[in-house]
Order: sequence, then C-alpha cells, then structure tokens
Amino acid sequence: GIAVMKFKNPPVNSLSLEFLTEFVISLEKLENDKSIRGVILTSERPGIFSAGLDLMEMYGRNPAHYAEYWKAVQELWLRLYLSNLTLISAINGASPAGGCLMALTCDYRIMADNPKYTIGLNESLLGIVAPFWLKDNYVNTIGHRAAERALQLGTLFPPAEALKVGLVDEVVPEDQVHSKARSVMAKWFTIPDHSRQLTKSMMRKATADNLIKQREADIQNFTSFISRDSIQKSLHVYLEKLKQKKG
Repeated sequence: GIAVMKFKNPPVNSLSLEFLTEFVISLEKLENDKSIRGVILTSERPGIFSAGLDLMEMYGRNPAHYAEYWKAVQELWLRLYLSNLTLISAINGASPAGGCLMALTCDYRIMADNPKYTIGLNESLLGIVAPFWLKDNYVNTIGHRAAERALQLGTLFPPAEALKVGLVDEVVPEDQVHSKARSVMAKWFTIPDHSRQLTKSMMRKATADNLIKQREADIQNFTSFISRDSIQKSLHVYLEKLKQKKG
C-alpha cells in the first residue's frame, strides 16, 4: 500500500512549471488508486531533496507566465496539504524554500543526519517573501515565535536544529532514511483510514480554506510583487551569484 515518489529534475530538483504539473498529475493517479494508502516523498538524488521554486520561472518573464506559475505552486501545496493519503517525507538532502514547502505538507518528516543538509524557508534572503499560506503551515508546525524569527532571518536549520524546533520529526543515519520511512508508514497504517483522514481534514481545513478563499488575490499579489523592478533586480543579483558559484 506504499508508493514512493522520487523527485528527478536535475541538477537540483527545482520546482519548474513542468515539474509541478507532472507532480500533481502523478499524485492524483495515486489518490485514485485504491491499493495505495501512503506515499513517501524523496529525492532520486541524495544530497538535494529539492532546491525549491525555479527562479527562472520568476525572472524576466511576462505577468501571464508568473500568474500561471504561481497557480501551479498553490495547486501543489493544496493537493499535498489536503491529500487523503498518508504522506511521509524522506529528506535525503538539502531542502530550502520550496523543498521545505513539500516537506511541510507531509504527515511525518524524516531527515538524514548530515550537517551539510539544511531545511527551512529562506525566501527573505533572496529578497522575496513566503506566501501567507505557507507561513501559516510553518506556524502550525514550529510555533509562532520560532516561525517569526526563522522567516525574517531566512533560517536554514541543520538536522539537529530542525529536530529541536519541530520542523522534522526524526533524524536518522543517511542510509536508514528510507527504511525508517517504511516502518513509520506501517505504524500510521494501523489507524483506520476514514478516522485518520477526517482528523487530518479537521486539523488542516481552516489553513487551506484561507488560501482557497483568496487564490486569485494571492496570484495577483505574487504577480505584481515579482514584476517589480526592484524584485527582478534582486533575483538578477542572486542568479549572478549562483552563476559565479558554479563557475
């Protein structure tokens, strides 16, 4: 009853529009498959879970593209956050920003014990801001004060700190991440699906409804924000830094 979804969008599993679209289609197929009760999210490429949103989708494009892209990001979050399946993330690499978004939607998070791997919402470092619904998801996970500080500073937590703050539920040796995910899933499977699903929905509905009620406004906010010259400039600076790093 377990499916494993491995992210494979080299080099860093960034969430391009194509990736987001294919991911949601795959998830929907699994939700419609009566034999599947849970999904493990992980990376095909140990070392990087997902580097998050694809900055190239947000830089130098037209407003219509930004709107289409943001709608796909919202859709990814809503589909994962409200999924009836048990979702466990096996975080086997770095997980900033959108990588953290995917992990945050899961019912349980297991992270590889490698101090090089970090997780968190670091949007503020790029001169952009995490959307309100992702902020709510963060607050629900690590508490208001910890989220307020981490969001402003763009904190990326190494495994031990992520565990301490409650961003992940367990830290295990790197070679045990997947086996641990399976054993945790088995424990979740001992609960009747209907009662677990109703409870999950009760806990999450208000947070999701907040976005559902104002999806269009959120898309417009994102589009006008990302189209600003100052924001495009700071993305340009960040992308140049990345190029230099590669060089």
